[in-house]
Amino acid sequence: MTQFRLMSTKARPPADETSKVPRERSLSRDELFHLLQSGRRRAVVRYLCDHRDESTFEMRDIAVQVAAWENDKPVDRLESDERQRVYIALYQSHLPKLDEAGVIEYNQSRGWVESMPLLDRVEQYLVVDEQPSESDNETDEESISMRYYGGATALSVGLLVASSLGLAPALAGGWLATLITGLFATITLVLSSRKWNPS
Repeated sequence: MTQFRLMSTKARPPADETSKVPRERSLSRDELFHLLQSGRRRAVVRYLCDHRDESTFEMRDIAVQVAAWENDKPVDRLESDERQRVYIALYQSHLPKLDEAGVIEYNQSRGWVESMPLLDRVEQYLVVDEQPSESDNETDEESISMRYYGGATALSVGLLVASSLGLAPALAGGWLATLITGLFATITLVLSSRKWNPS
């Protein structure tokens, strides 16, 4: 029986970490969103972007600041277990993922982090536009419309019940239909004029 051994054709990287070649990498949108789904990874990116004047970061400093943000406390008021919980998660999971994605260079044995050029692209997805969007305005208009139409519907049902019980004999027959149709037509005209002529 013949046995075959599969051998990789890729050259093995040198064992010396100092001879690493800088990685040029790009991420798809799905990869970016997956990477940023963790609040701790977002906090690491935020920390690195806030400290652009530094080239290398101590992992301990990042962990302490992330713990402070998570616990909504100043750094000097953090408990040891609050710092430790974040430190372990960053050390074991979050920083290696950011390193693997090419956002940072993470030397786990030395405890230092260096930002990579891809960080700028990732940061774009953290910035939140604080201006109200058109969809927010549309939602407000829809809410107002729903209140008007809801009120008109409630009034119409009340008139219909009153008419059928004989409480409002003047509304019997065609008058009730005309009144309800006129009510909805008026509301529609008012809402349309507000939409086309905002003040």
